[in-house]
Amino acid sequence: WIQCHFLSVILSVYILSFVIGLPANLLALYAFSFKIYSKPLPTDILLLNLIVSDLLFLIILPLKMHEAASNMQWTLPEFLCSITSFIFFSTIYTSSLLLMAVSVVRYIAVAYPVTYHKLHKPVYAITCSAIIWLISGAHCSITIITQYHPSLSRENSTVCYENFTDTQLEVILPLRLEFFFVLSLIPLLICVYCYLNCIFILYSRPRISQAQKQKAIGMALGTLAVFLICVLPYNMSHLVGYIQGESPKWRYYTLLLSTFNTCLDPIIFYFSSSAFRCTSKKYIFRKNELRCNVQSKHFYECDVRHPSRTHG
Repeated sequence: WIQCHFLSVILSVYILSFVIGLPANLLALYAFSFKIYSKPLPTDILLLNLIVSDLLFLIILPLKMHEAASNMQWTLPEFLCSITSFIFFSTIYTSSLLLMAVSVVRYIAVAYPVTYHKLHKPVYAITCSAIIWLISGAHCSITIITQYHPSLSRENSTVCYENFTDTQLEVILPLRLEFFFVLSLIPLLICVYCYLNCIFILYSRPRISQAQKQKAIGMALGTLAVFLICVLPYNMSHLVGYIQGESPKWRYYTLLLSTFNTCLDPIIFYFSSSAFRCTSKKYIFRKNELRCNVQSKHFYECDVRHPSRTHG
């Protein structure tokens, strides 16, 4: 009964995330396409990559549904297991690193507006995004290595990237520990530092209305909450697993939180755009200087002129 309940929960979360997340992210992609083809801000490019990451995750989710419906047995071709695992896990870390990058850009925009304008060229955001994809992809190549490396692979396995042998765990557990620190804890600490400082700076600016300050705080705390609830628990399983010397059984439940994150991201995108727009009436700097309430504009980034989805 417990096993059946466990599989029902996994399948239900997968289906719910797919049904809600796919249309929400497609709508966000449509909305962001207008900004990218006009005059994209650095956060526009980073958030677009976040949308693409979530969409890749959602595209392979039906394969994970099939796995859950098959009692966690992998009955599909073996190469699909490698592709599915690689995309499934790499997009989780891509999202956390992109969230970190967005927080850094917003902090620079609020604290150092002149520097922000010097680094305003799209090429910097594109380069940053490419590096993030490479980092997450390189780390998660372990899902392919364990499948095909002669000394790590195992024959006639009916599961996909689960039930590891002792030899596989000797490689996987230390790598997961590094994942926890490099791809989760450090990005989280950077996000906390950047957003707390943004909130402090915004509250010290008398020209910014109380309503705008409250919205900024709500967006910052919402983004941090998504990170803490959807990203950190799964990565905590890496730390616990390393200490215990095994892959924790409850790891799958934390993965469900990361899965549901694809539904929450579009909400953050919405509040990063339509709710926090600049208006031409709000100036701190006049002609030939920075326009449009630098603290307000660049924290909110005026991301999308067309309301839609998240990850912020």
